[in-house]
Amino acid sequence: MFSDILTPLPAIGIEFDMVRGVGPRISNPVRSFEDMQNVATASSFNPERDLSFVGTTLNALRDETAGQTTLLGFVGCPWTLAAYSMEGKGDKNLMETKKILFNQPEVAHQLLDTLSDVISKYIIYQIEQGAQVVQLFDSWAHHLSPEQYERFSLPYTAKVVTTVKAWLSETERSVPLIFFANGCGGKLELIKRALRGKVDVIQVDWSVNIADARERLGPEFVIQGNVDPLTLLGSESVIRDTVTKCCEGAGRRHILNLGHGVVQGTPESAVDLFCQTARNFKYAEVLERLGKE
Repeated sequence: MFSDILTPLPAIGIEFDMVRGVGPRISNPVRSFEDMQNVATASSFNPERDLSFVGTTLNALRDETAGQTTLLGFVGCPWTLAAYSMEGKGDKNLMETKKILFNQPEVAHQLLDTLSDVISKYIIYQIEQGAQVVQLFDSWAHHLSPEQYERFSLPYTAKVVTTVKAWLSETERSVPLIFFANGCGGKLELIKRALRGKVDVIQVDWSVNIADARERLGPEFVIQGNVDPLTLLGSESVIRDTVTKCCEGAGRRHILNLGHGVVQGTPESAVDLFCQTARNFKYAEVLERLGKE
């Protein structure tokens, strides 16, 4: 199920508008402890009440697909939602947000902690309503240095997935969690250390060599990704060759995907060829040819 990652924000008092050609605009950005007084507590957040339309959509999709395909849930990570909430808009520099990180880090941590609990409840709600896999998107991870990422993002994502995994264990459910951090190339070792045993799949973006990512993450994680989305503007042979090289580099325990979303204007025929090439790929044959186990 596709849902904008900002969906839970209005439920806790952070309103936004989607401006055509511009993107989200938040009229009341959170930039001080005083602003935090207007943000609802996580304990008051009730996704069944506040985001009932998400549950309705998930149930409808489960009925429509009738078990023929897996239904994926979709959430933003605490850092990405916090950055939007502090900045008030998309921005290449995040100047307002960085001012807070450097001058009022306690404000950022309070917001991140609240969002961690909200997102945990939101994921659990999606699973209760039929999501069979949930992917967490840290779309603004590239705005942070590795040191900043270790301080302002990873601990809160780890808190979310730990909470969800504990609930899954208590309710005897098995729902894989996928984690994606945009711009993860310089952070893979940090991600591995923080999320080992907590997420099932790590998606890497298209700027990372997939074979290098496999070596750095090791065999314990399933890797997802990471074809450059603009490859789909290339010829049929380019698409086939790129898909094959990606699968060869990743080896087993790999979910083929793009390294980011499909770009508007991409031909549907190219997406179809990408999927067909993936379905026809035989890992066993390639691994035998390459002499791998």
